[in-house]
Amino acid sequence: MQDYAFPQSKPKKTTYLKWAIFAFLVLLFLGFLKRSLTRESGEIVSPLPEGIISIFSSKPKDQSALLAEIKKITTPVGGSWSVYIYDLNTNQGFGINETAVFRAASVNKVPILAVLYHLAGKGEIDLDQQVTLQAKDIQDYGTGSIRYDPPGTTYSLKTLARLMMEKSDNTAAHLLGRQIIGFDKIQELVESWGLTQTNMEDNKTSLVDLLKLFHKMYRGEIANQALTSEMIGFMDDSDFEDRIPALLPKDVKVYHKIGDEIGNIHDVGIVESANHPYFIGILTNDVTDEATAKKTIAQISKLVFDYLD
Repeated sequence: MQDYAFPQSKPKKTTYLKWAIFAFLVLLFLGFLKRSLTRESGEIVSPLPEGIISIFSSKPKDQSALLAEIKKITTPVGGSWSVYIYDLNTNQGFGINETAVFRAASVNKVPILAVLYHLAGKGEIDLDQQVTLQAKDIQDYGTGSIRYDPPGTTYSLKTLARLMMEKSDNTAAHLLGRQIIGFDKIQELVESWGLTQTNMEDNKTSLVDLLKLFHKMYRGEIANQALTSEMIGFMDDSDFEDRIPALLPKDVKVYHKIGDEIGNIHDVGIVESANHPYFIGILTNDVTDEATAKKTIAQISKLVFDYLD
């Protein structure tokens, strides 16, 4: 009787695929467990182990290449540059000269706005209060439309706040900062919020200070939810979208404030990128070609967006 030889089974490709999937899931679980045990309170951390992340992400592990590219495009423009990027998900930041103190120009309108809404939230200021424009209050320089209105025109504090941010109106800033609140009060509050390099009278600040202020505003630590939405809403879609927002996708919200003086071209704010918000601030000093400086700020913004997105 002839023996029957059972055919030897060959490993199937599906078996290898199943084992590969199983191994990946094990690595995924171990990475998630490790990071869950070590993450800081409130920090958003990817559950993937670093080795797995490097397989699927082309983003550099450090910021040196990005900073080198920023220096490359700012050097030909001349002047001094301060750049700061801060990821609001991971609470990590990096930059160039971010602690340097610069002339704030119209960026100093952000502390005025923050203090106004903080006091409104405490019931110390009524945003519907009417103010009558006097001839002595008109700031006949720079940006804004109120300086063309006749004395005797009335505005609510809320309207002044909107014009101060959307049109960078200098007369609105003067009325709110000098007449309604007072620079001493503003200085006192921003210092209590941890801003150590901001001087309202001298109109000077730094990006590390501006990060603290924008972060508190964005997280709702300045005012309640309704007032916060209104406050930061004034910084979205202003008359000056030629810098941080210029090269970004149109559906990306940017809450920011520009600043212009002779030699100083700035833009500072928060970019909402697909549930991944980040702060970006760019201050300049001694630049001679303002148009090129604005384009360079837009290029830096796009580089940062592509890096973090």
